[in-house]
This record gives sequence, structure tokens and C-alpha cells, in this order.
Amino acid sequence: MNLKKLSVRAVALTTCLAMSSFALAKDGELEDPSAAAMALDLVIVRPVMLGVTVLGTAAFLVALPFSAAGGNVKQSAQTLVVGPGETTFVRCLGCTTPGYQHDVE
Repeated sequence: MNLKKLSVRAVALTTCLAMSSFALAKDGELEDPSAAAMALDLVIVRPVMLGVTVLGTAAFLVALPFSAAGGNVKQSAQTLVVGPGETTFVRCLGCTTPGYQHDVE
């Protein structure tokens, strides 16, 4: 197996594992990610999600005339651009749920 196929499989596996952690997150609770989770998030998950955001934006622009004709531009934008963008930029490092984390004291 050549290096390119191996790296694509590694990225795909890592993305699947990272995305599965979203199902384990609990609403309303502050997360306390470990150093390993932060490091993996910084090195692997964020770059992958940035790529997904860029590809989703391109897909949104291509699909925009069809979405406008169908009347679901807002839903298309939410799914293809806003969702991946929030996952990439609007969550704490190592956390699994998007949104700003506020300390409550």
C-alpha cells in the first residue's frame, strides 16, 4: 500500500473517531478536555474541519442557484457552511460541542 492511500485512510479514520465523540457530549455541562484531547484537536481535527468548511462553502456556492429556486438557502447554508464553521472555530480546544464555554462561578 502506498503512502498516499495510507494517509488518506488515516485521516478518514481519525475524522470518524473525532466525530463520534460529538454523540457523547452532554448539553449544559462544562467540558474539561485532557491535554491529549487538546493536542489531537489542534493537530488533526481542526485542520480536517477547516477543509470540510472550505469544501462546504464551495458546495454551497455551486448549489446556491438550486437552493434559491427550491427555497431552502438558509437550510443549505446552515448545513454546508455554518455547522462545519462552528465546529472549526467556535468551540474550546479539545471540546466536543460547538459554542463558547463560559465558566460559571
